[in-house]
Amino acid sequence: MNLNAAETAQTRAVAVDATTRSITCSPLEDAVRRRYLGGSYLATHLWLESSRLEVDPLSAANALVIAPGLLTGFPIIAANRTSLVSKSPQTGLLSESTVGGFFGAKMKAAGVDALVIKGSFDVPSYIIIDGDSGTVEVEDAGALWGQDIFRTFEVLKERHGEDLDAAVIGPAGENGVYFAAVIFGGIDSRAAGRTGMGAVMGSKNLKAVVVRGGKTPKPADREGLTQAMREFMVQVRERAIPWGKYGTSGGVISAEAIGDLPVDNWRGGSFPGVSRITGQTMAEQGMVIGHYSCWGCPIRCGKDVRLGVGDRAGQKSHGPEYETIGAFGSLCMLDDPQYIAAANDLCNRLGLDTISAGCAVAFAMEAYERGIIDDEMAGRPLLWGDGEAILFLLEEIASQRGLGGILGKGTRIAAKHLGPLAEEFAIHVKGLELPMHDPRKYTSMAVSYATGNRGACHLDGMTYYIETGNYPKEVVGIEADTKNLDGKGKAEIAVKMQNLMDAFNALGICKFMLKAQLSPASMARWVECCLGWPCSREDLLETGERAFNLRRLCNVSLGITRKDDTLPPRLLTHPRPSGEAAGSLPFLGEMLNWYYAIRGWDNEGMPTLKTLKRLDLEEYPERLGIKTRVLSP
Repeated sequence: MNLNAAETAQTRAVAVDATTRSITCSPLEDAVRRRYLGGSYLATHLWLESSRLEVDPLSAANALVIAPGLLTGFPIIAANRTSLVSKSPQTGLLSESTVGGFFGAKMKAAGVDALVIKGSFDVPSYIIIDGDSGTVEVEDAGALWGQDIFRTFEVLKERHGEDLDAAVIGPAGENGVYFAAVIFGGIDSRAAGRTGMGAVMGSKNLKAVVVRGGKTPKPADREGLTQAMREFMVQVRERAIPWGKYGTSGGVISAEAIGDLPVDNWRGGSFPGVSRITGQTMAEQGMVIGHYSCWGCPIRCGKDVRLGVGDRAGQKSHGPEYETIGAFGSLCMLDDPQYIAAANDLCNRLGLDTISAGCAVAFAMEAYERGIIDDEMAGRPLLWGDGEAILFLLEEIASQRGLGGILGKGTRIAAKHLGPLAEEFAIHVKGLELPMHDPRKYTSMAVSYATGNRGACHLDGMTYYIETGNYPKEVVGIEADTKNLDGKGKAEIAVKMQNLMDAFNALGICKFMLKAQLSPASMARWVECCLGWPCSREDLLETGERAFNLRRLCNVSLGITRKDDTLPPRLLTHPRPSGEAAGSLPFLGEMLNWYYAIRGWDNEGMPTLKTLKRLDLEEYPERLGIKTRVLSP
């Protein structure tokens, strides 16, 4: 298919029907772009135009939409995010996964703002978008099926040139692991890890999406944008670049000290081995051998490490991030950074979300400790802190062998298989395992996790930035006294930060720009400079609110109500036994009452008709099969 047959560059949506192998290209209408912007919000709109919410997530009827943010690829600091939206096999909800790196910028350069993939290929295939030739084509991936992600990426570069990027799945996605990831960038990995988008690609016999060539989009007001970047760079240098020395792994030691880092499958309070698994320690021991960045970002938070154990010992790999260190380190009581790095490398090669994979391993280790799993069922002893056991289980999960066939469905389903006691220590919300930030420390995270549209996700709220004072509350209109927070104040923080994060997603801005205190007013200015549209702070925050409510309506259509807006029993009733957060528990019921009131939802967690009218979402209940008579006025 020839992209040049479509309208003006930067307004194209490409649809690939994998069943018929047909490809169409159409312009995105200006009204659609202005309303949905890009990223996850635009992708949600396009998914609803292409699929129905009742579809089986692993069926050909479930579309997959890939959309860079509205500003992704423009000469803007950290405008590099891309969203993947589909119905999740892990949660059964319409979900998203986001990623940085270079893919989104290259997709924009090729002149494509969204890729909609419907149906399923009859043989393993990959899609290539070539901005130089102006074509979108489907190629055979038979020789790549079964290969790991790093090898696949290298073969694709041999075929199509060094300047490409690719979204690739590994054996985990091919085998339908419910939390299979999509990995970008090869060894310099960036992952769309959450909610199982890799399994959706695998169900379509889609091994990869390749992008290359083209031209960077030109801003409408280059001079104005250059000045805006010059001003923002002052904030980045002062507040964010120093953090890049160790990246996210540099925060492990402080997170453990304040009671934010989960320990022993969320049972512990302090982890004695924490000093051995930090980013600082990995650097001091010579494990870190390089740094890399995403498109347009001067921070360079990505780290290269030299592996010391595993089948790739001695070779370079992407260094483990904070979430991965928490998931395979303190959560599994492992204090050897070499094994954590090897587990991270294995996940990136096989295509596994490190958060859900680490949670599944910790869940299995506790089940083994309690006698629910024995050596025969597990295939070997599963002792806390055993790095070899972790690597073994990751291989089993990706190949869906033995116990891995159970764990690969996620802890919610695995717990139901293993019996009622196991459900007590399956730590998830709506089927999505918790990230490595304890809601018993910053309890605004509790209501953010509980109400998250894709399940528990720190990136959907980032409320701890407000609680710690690292992001000015006035920027997003938070009125609560952050020095004396009550249930209402915590709920207000969750609502307004969720709205802001959905605006970030739609624009494609990395959320680590919160460290530089990036404001919605600044982002609105960037939109004006890039697109020539009038845009205000209020416009962006309302767009974020509208996006959040639309996805909530999708979840309501799928049966989600207040009963599902909760946390695992362990986090509601068992305080951390030691450390700075010892004794703290979230008062979730009170926070939910305030949260629903601030959102304009009823007491059961459903948006009211008044709220939908205010947000111009009145058309959606009927479209989504929700009877308006069940919604409050």
